[in-house]
Amino acid sequence: MAEIVFGLASSHSPQLSTPSEGWLGRGERDKKNPMLIGTDGIHSNYEDLLARADVNRIAKEITAEKMKERHQRNQKGIAKLSEALYDANLDVLIILGDDQQEYLQDDNMPVFCIYWGGDVNVPGRGADASTGNQPLISYNTEDQVVPTHPTLGLHMIEYLTESEFDIGASKFLNPDKGGASRGGIGHAFGYVYHRLMTDKVIPALPFMVNTYYAPNQPTPKRCYDLGRAIRNAIEAWSVKARVGVLASGGLSHFVVDEEIDQWAIEGMKEKSIAKLSNLPRERLNAGSSEIRNWISAAGAVEHLDMELIDYVPCYRSPAGTGCGMGFATWS
Repeated sequence: MAEIVFGLASSHSPQLSTPSEGWLGRGERDKKNPMLIGTDGIHSNYEDLLARADVNRIAKEITAEKMKERHQRNQKGIAKLSEALYDANLDVLIILGDDQQEYLQDDNMPVFCIYWGGDVNVPGRGADASTGNQPLISYNTEDQVVPTHPTLGLHMIEYLTESEFDIGASKFLNPDKGGASRGGIGHAFGYVYHRLMTDKVIPALPFMVNTYYAPNQPTPKRCYDLGRAIRNAIEAWSVKARVGVLASGGLSHFVVDEEIDQWAIEGMKEKSIAKLSNLPRERLNAGSSEIRNWISAAGAVEHLDMELIDYVPCYRSPAGTGCGMGFATWS
């Protein structure tokens, strides 16, 4: 029978694939970002965030030397995850990620949605104008068509529905809808193919979690319970298969919140539903909302032990904007 044998989680920020020389350029772009949630949970613009920031501390985090060192750690973390993914010898991979209105729109924004159609297109990535047109390192510039797993998708939808989870179901990626150009899957899933699954392509099941958009974001406990239900569904699947679960996204951003990142990491390592349930929801918004994907994966691999490969707080502006990069496995 099928069994979840491996789990992994990775941040997917474009900053991971931006040379450290371009990080301050990304910080400049943050000045126009309307979704800045401070470590105090207050939603504000860049100027107000800067006024509340510990600028002396943060100045030490954005030196050229420190950013270069953190960039190198990120690349090592990605390489270790990719190696571990292939070492697991998986038959199928469940990818938990959020769609940022690339496909799912305000006309229908489900809490959870499984894509159970056929192959999907992964749009290529090229130069990034926000960093002086420096090429995004290690990114494919051409589109890829990759295999999904409709059989598992149908089973998962049916099982989770019976388990009282209201699951959206999608069989078609409309090329005219949202930002998913050419009918492609969103960036949370594209990152996996661009940076982790760069050799042999493993059939995958895209599982979308609405982390970003109120009013129907799932609670952290609901995400953990979902993960547990995913494991039950796999164990009830009448196919002999080695299954992996991958969380794409997070940790904190667009403001680095090291406290909330460590809180979540400790909760997952300790398998503590209480600790995860008590994460302050006002700080799980904007990019930090993607911590929910990690929590869902943690529930699915509760029978395995978590290893944190690295946690890298990547600051990129005097106001403390940036991304808490995380790389982890469960085995």
